[in-house]
Amino acid sequence: MLTILVVGVMATAGFAVISHEPAIAAITPPDPASFDADLVEQGELLAGLGNCSVCHTSEGGAAFAGGLDLPTPFGVIHSTNITLDPDTGIGTWSEAAFIRAMRRGVDRDGRHLYPAFPYDYFTRVSEDDLRAIYAYLMTRDPVASQATTNGLGFPFNIRPLLAGWKLLYLEAEVFTPDPAQDEEWNRGAYLVEGLGHCGACHSPRNALGAPDLDGPEAYSGGVAEGWHVPPLNGTTMVPIPWEVDSLANYLIDGWDRDHGVAAGPMRPIVDDLYVQSEDDVVAMAVYVLSLMGEPPADFDSIVAEARLAAESLDWDHPDAPAVPADPVLAAGAAVFEAQCAECHKAAGKSVPLALTAPVNAPDPRNLIEIILHGIRPPPAGSPDRSMPARGLLVSDADMAALVAFIRDRFTDKPVWEGTPDFISAARAE
Repeated sequence: MLTILVVGVMATAGFAVISHEPAIAAITPPDPASFDADLVEQGELLAGLGNCSVCHTSEGGAAFAGGLDLPTPFGVIHSTNITLDPDTGIGTWSEAAFIRAMRRGVDRDGRHLYPAFPYDYFTRVSEDDLRAIYAYLMTRDPVASQATTNGLGFPFNIRPLLAGWKLLYLEAEVFTPDPAQDEEWNRGAYLVEGLGHCGACHSPRNALGAPDLDGPEAYSGGVAEGWHVPPLNGTTMVPIPWEVDSLANYLIDGWDRDHGVAAGPMRPIVDDLYVQSEDDVVAMAVYVLSLMGEPPADFDSIVAEARLAAESLDWDHPDAPAVPADPVLAAGAAVFEAQCAECHKAAGKSVPLALTAPVNAPDPRNLIEIILHGIRPPPAGSPDRSMPARGLLVSDADMAALVAFIRDRFTDKPVWEGTPDFISAARAE
């Protein structure tokens, strides 16, 4: 018994040692004019690539002042204020303190940060780029906004335990170019695997909330904000494969004629990418396409056949199938005709439903979200690609029938299971 006690004390003491991080001395908030203008401009673009404002700005709140609720399986985390305010923001953070937070997930006071802040990706970013982002943030207007206490239960509210999480999952290494690849591919890999942290949403997470960074499940799809996030590897679920031009256009404008419009958590990402260098976005597309594997040799014929097949399923198309006899599907068809057919018809302006990711997804959650809340397109790239919300116009029973009809009519994939549960969850939001 004594031996067990001694071992336990030693283990606790050892963990306390490895989990301890010293505070970094506070500084006087720097004069924004002290930063080089070109460095600040570069930092603004890099902060956009990292989507800093997406998480650090609450709805209707000041930019970078924090306060956004970030739901996780372990409870709600509230984003923090990263403006120049010295009391509630990072105005007293030195450049070294900022880089430590980005690379190792430790704040200025020495507290471990939760990996909802994706430092497991940001650790790959070069020091020069981190310095530029610091310069940009240190020139933002200070906003007094105190962070809300996170809603995490025991034991997830014990920050020192994050040291153990980092021992398991944090690979604190700056990105190293692959000499077997060209400069464009390496640039894309650096942006996607670093600041872009695309795998944070497009990869599944394990029981401890860690994404598969480099393993077999990397980029095989995930869940974010109640949406299914599609895979970016060879298991892509859309009928028409992506190519560099279509993916780059989608990332910049949020729209592609064979895939549809960016919605849900992807919409603000596109907003940030719209102002980036086209070369950088194309490089990201090149890298992501390499994750999906080599394009088929008969790509053009696949596209032509898929377009014709998809268009033939549109409402009012001469070759469209008859309304099913099944009573649920027939009821869904009636809802579709009343609520959806005006836009989703033959020769309409919308993408044929059979080509879209939500209709071909492994579960109905994205389609339900879109029907309930509509689509607010990225305002810069594709402002006219909107869809009105239908949530108040259809009952849950009609919604279930509509979703079943759309899946049956526009794909040859299996029937979705658990649709009523997905509808209830979406309504509850």
